[in-house]
Amino acid sequence: MSAKSFSEVLGDLLHELNAQAQLSPKSLLVIGASTSEIAGERIGSAGSEEIAADVYSVIERFREKIGCSVAYQGCEHINRALVIPRDYAEKHDLEIVTVVPCRRAGGSLATYAYARGDDMVVVEGVQADAGIDIGATLIGMHLKHVAVPVRGSEASIGHAPVTMARTRPKYIGGPRASYPGPGV
Repeated sequence: MSAKSFSEVLGDLLHELNAQAQLSPKSLLVIGASTSEIAGERIGSAGSEEIAADVYSVIERFREKIGCSVAYQGCEHINRALVIPRDYAEKHDLEIVTVVPCRRAGGSLATYAYARGDDMVVVEGVQADAGIDIGATLIGMHLKHVAVPVRGSEASIGHAPVTMARTRPKYIGGPRASYPGPGV
């Protein structure tokens, strides 16, 4: 575990992810985070509003700087639905569902984002351009095809394992097809 605070590690990892994902104001970043795992407990067992507030603060500073949109994934008890701004949902014609995330059904971070964000709603799914998974929350279902792993300088945030990914367009075709260079 790093000597840095988990907030510092998260900030560093978001910038490392962005260096490869090249997020823009048109991009969507999905965040899945277990505050229990960050604290060293089993996922879903010890949610923390304080940790959620710290994580949310770091992510929102990053979002404001980059200009991308952020989707906060809820837990399995709301089918990993996502908290996003209403304007994003409407602009992308996403079906809004009826649920209010809470710590025991949604998770602390999604609950915090829903309560603190500006006109937040819940949708069942998105196709994000990049994502960060803190504590094995299984964000893969919300990433575009094809997900490309991004290895960061830290393997954990607090006690939680961290996995990051960017996405790229699918390669299609056959033996006669050609593709652009690496980094697509």
